[in-house]
Amino acid sequence: MGVYKKNKEFKNVEKNPSLLGFGCMRFPLVFGSEEIDKDLVFKMIDYAYQNGVTYFDTAYPYHNGKSEIVIGEALKKYKRESFYLADKLPTWLLNNVDDAKRIFAEQLEKCSVDYFDFYLCHALNNDNYLKYRDLRVMDFLLEMKKEGKIKRLGCSFHDTPEVLEKILNTYDFDFVQIQLNYLDWDYQKASEQYEIIRKRNLPIVVMEPVRGGTLANLGDEINQIFKKANSNASIASWALRFAASCDQVMTVLSGMSNFEQVKDNINTFQSFKPLDDLGRKTIDEALSLFLKNKIIPCTGCRYCMDCPFGVDIPKNFKIYNNYAISGRKEGLLNNFDALMEHNATNCKACKACVKKCPQHIDIPAKMKMINYVIKEIRS
Repeated sequence: MGVYKKNKEFKNVEKNPSLLGFGCMRFPLVFGSEEIDKDLVFKMIDYAYQNGVTYFDTAYPYHNGKSEIVIGEALKKYKRESFYLADKLPTWLLNNVDDAKRIFAEQLEKCSVDYFDFYLCHALNNDNYLKYRDLRVMDFLLEMKKEGKIKRLGCSFHDTPEVLEKILNTYDFDFVQIQLNYLDWDYQKASEQYEIIRKRNLPIVVMEPVRGGTLANLGDEINQIFKKANSNASIASWALRFAASCDQVMTVLSGMSNFEQVKDNINTFQSFKPLDDLGRKTIDEALSLFLKNKIIPCTGCRYCMDCPFGVDIPKNFKIYNNYAISGRKEGLLNNFDALMEHNATNCKACKACVKKCPQHIDIPAKMKMINYVIKEIRS
């Protein structure tokens, strides 16, 4: 029995991919290094593929450019028409159309393919979306689509619903990838983004359904709400089912980092059941309690890095969020001190990171807040 596919016709898609997609941004690493653990990744990909996962999503910057190479090697053994590969053009690296041509050719080579099933203009927002028109990059991408090197052209998006409307009025995309989860449904107006796309009848690919792992563990008290409703279901499965239950969603990406996550996610989608009213009430109860913890809405994407002063922004936020959920002061202090020169005390509020953040977090302000909390606990 394979993972579930939507029994629905999607515009621009002849044959539906799997509802569960494999995100390639968070591959496991060799212990103590930044190198991808290829042997483990190959086993994870093989297991996913053999259990019906057919959608794989990578991008030019993932794992410092190595994600594309690894997923290309992992899928090379399978018939090309048996899987869907998605890749993304890094918008922030485009200064002219020649940059797009060079990067696109490099991506095809790194991924060991002749075409991409889904290709995305990466991380579009109000500051950069016209670049594709003004630099004539869109003309090039449409030419690649005409030649069959791009089967479907879309974008990944991080901004307001109003900006999404402008983008979809400017470009005739085949699909859209948005951040959708039960926290951001209201918090970042994912519900409004969803409706804008639904009205155009475009397929939706979901990123960050578990919000960088945040919704996989919400603390003992909140986790018990889910366990009481279904003791056999993982906490992460509730977030995945929330996203997958949205009718216009074609595929939900999960950035799986270990074999246990692969098995758990496949189990969720092999026996997939859309959320019913009781399930939604369970999520609402858990979310209401979770919001009282006042976490920093960081997904750990690391687009904000590198900091010119050495601060590891995502790690600082992760340490603080763990404290916000658990309330364990000693753990906060120990982990904060372990970062040494990479902790929040080294932030100079230069704001180089702010424009890079897809979540629009006021990073210097949050670093100041973390430093204040640390000082208060120590006093």
